[in-house]
Amino acid sequence: MTPADLSRCVVRAVRRAVADGELAGAVPPERVVVERTRPGGVGDYATPVAFQVAKAAGCPPRDVADVLARRLGAEPGIERVEVTGAGFLNFVLPAPSAPAVIADAIGRDVRGRAARVVPADESGLGLRERVVRRSVLLLLSVQGGATEPAPLAVAPVAPVAGRDGDVVARYGADAACWAMLATPARETPSFSDAQLLVQSEASEFFRVRYAHARCRALLRNAEQLGFRPEAGEVDDAPALLRLLADHPLVLEAAAHHRAPERLTRHLVELADALLDFQYRVLPQGDEKPSAAHRARLALAEAAGTVLAGGLALLGTDAPERL
Repeated sequence: MTPADLSRCVVRAVRRAVADGELAGAVPPERVVVERTRPGGVGDYATPVAFQVAKAAGCPPRDVADVLARRLGAEPGIERVEVTGAGFLNFVLPAPSAPAVIADAIGRDVRGRAARVVPADESGLGLRERVVRRSVLLLLSVQGGATEPAPLAVAPVAPVAGRDGDVVARYGADAACWAMLATPARETPSFSDAQLLVQSEASEFFRVRYAHARCRALLRNAEQLGFRPEAGEVDDAPALLRLLADHPLVLEAAAHHRAPERLTRHLVELADALLDFQYRVLPQGDEKPSAAHRARLALAEAAGTVLAGGLALLGTDAPERL
């Protein structure tokens, strides 16, 4: 079971509990937000769905969570379910399967859908509010939301500080967008040459775009060596696999909370994991390309696909070379 499957599994459990009368009167949600457990928490993933359902069900969230935990604990692919606090459901899942994660990441390529989104009327909006609203609209679109102009409920957006001047002219549209979206909308974004203009590992903006460019380079180099990506098991990239498996949940949470900064944080983590992994992808020295190399290349390609899609949702380009 992937983390994205877990979200759908929780929805089904709520529906069945309502249909069987255990949560009579409750209205099953269309979508459940499942997120990575915070440091110090229990398990791998958690959801507050019991709080959504409790009022209509006429019982405390803890009781709702207990009902759902009994049902979900019997689901194949879930190792353990635990209820904590006032009613949070916590899950432990098996380690993700590389072929399944790769297929899901490539199959979920969001770039085509993002390109079809029509911006809403932006007249009268400040620069940063336009950037935030566009990204939120893109995030909603890949969750099955509208792709046409529509009123969009977004929390108040702090503008670019006057002291920063014309940030698009100084840093370029892509870098300026990154800086405006990497900071929560209610906070004033910060801009610096070191973070947005200098091509160094100290810059998160550079690392994310560089990681995508490195992925494309790996694919070109592999083609010159006579082999192509082929999904298979990869046993030396647990961090990269977990981050890729989590990506659909990150997109869902970023859309639900209208918080593009959640996506920027995830892309930085993913880029760092890919940059650490890149040195194990291609054959070294006299090595011949093997099934392991093809599987690692497929994993790198999947990471590159996710990075490119994430950058598109932020309104920025993913360079082929950098």
